[in-house]
Amino acid sequence: MDLNLTGKHALVCGASEGIGRAAAHELALLGCDVTVLARRAEVLAAVAEALPRSGAQTHGWIDADVADAAALSAQVEALAAGKPVQILINNTGGPPGGPAHSATDTAYLDAFARHLLANQTLVRAVLPGMRSAQWGRVVNVISTSVKEPIVGLGVSNTIRGAVASWAKTLSRELGGDGITVNNVLPGYTRTARIEQIVGDRARTTGLSEEAVMDAMRKTVPLNRFADASEIAACIAFLCSPAAGYVNGVSLAVDGGRMQSI
Repeated sequence: MDLNLTGKHALVCGASEGIGRAAAHELALLGCDVTVLARRAEVLAAVAEALPRSGAQTHGWIDADVADAAALSAQVEALAAGKPVQILINNTGGPPGGPAHSATDTAYLDAFARHLLANQTLVRAVLPGMRSAQWGRVVNVISTSVKEPIVGLGVSNTIRGAVASWAKTLSRELGGDGITVNNVLPGYTRTARIEQIVGDRARTTGLSEEAVMDAMRKTVPLNRFADASEIAACIAFLCSPAAGYVNGVSLAVDGGRMQSI
């Protein structure tokens, strides 16, 4: 199986921790030069320094706020002009929890900007290099909520669904240029996001966080939460030459929790 990504340049968003950081590590192991992107410069510098490297591999970082479209576009266009990006991992922390019906307009608009519009900005910035190479990979890290909405995550359910539809559309538009666009749908994963969800459910139900986590685990046939590295492995596969004919899919990595086919 051809997993070799030597000579490719990957831009990994949300890479200061969790799934983003794990994805950067896996891509580096496959030979990529990796640029990590998030808001905390001091953390990113450490992340980039710790990435695996061999031979001529070089890694770097960009501190950026994905909600600032103009600045994000300028920073990534400058990066791609100096070193074209062939792999883009769109990954942003989820919106705050709460029901859909009581969410404010601002909550929806902020989530739309940080997820769909930021992804669009990033794709526009790196697309010329991908088209020039006639090779590219875009992987969006979203949520199983695009198939089965999650209780208490009204804004996230809505925005994640929009991103999935956007990605499917792009996959049909860009496939002829040798560019694939896919989504990874993580299930319950040991990250700061799951801590936020558990905390919200504990406050809403009056249960302890331990009780909430136990109830969540029992809905997963594998009876455990995922490690971020397990999600990252699937992301890296979708970026590899071996996955060259996988396009426009939403791949659930959830331990079998979803009941839909």
